[in-house]
Amino acid sequence: MGATRTPRGKWIEEGLRALSAGGPEAVRIELLAQALGVSKGGFYGYFKNRDALLAEMLDTWEREVAEAVIERVESGGGDARARLERLFVIATAGQGPTTGVVAELAIRDWARRDDDVARRLRRVDNRRMEYLRALFGGICSDEGEVEARSMLAFSLRIGEHFIAADHAGRSRAEVMELTREWLLR
Repeated sequence: MGATRTPRGKWIEEGLRALSAGGPEAVRIELLAQALGVSKGGFYGYFKNRDALLAEMLDTWEREVAEAVIERVESGGGDARARLERLFVIATAGQGPTTGVVAELAIRDWARRDDDVARRLRRVDNRRMEYLRALFGGICSDEGEVEARSMLAFSLRIGEHFIAADHAGRSRAEVMELTREWLLR
């Protein structure tokens, strides 16, 4: 009986963990193999080279944070408000190597130095904003308000983690709930 191969997805997840911890320079085949507890030879059964892994990491991230999230939200049905509420729950629950905010921030940082990654990030951000506009458009008719709510909701997903402020006797969770309620009014 042959040895069990490390699944392709594990290489991608470990690559995203490395990216999150140290940027694209930290995504090294030998280090990934060590982290997975395997030889680096298995890597080449799936990927031609490191660049191929980096591309698949971005493909996986894009699929998981955009299309897979939209599919999950839509599969639950309901009106625009119910779908927005579901989206907020899904967005705050995403903490894995692919969907967590750490990976998101690492890719955004990488995009500052790599034009190809920046183009992909723009495509993902545009897809997410397009979806938010469609949902917010279902609860308010003013185009400017739809755009503002969409931008605020998206900014909250990305930027909330950078804010270290106290909230006048409220917990962060309470303020986030107040914010969600305000966005959904």
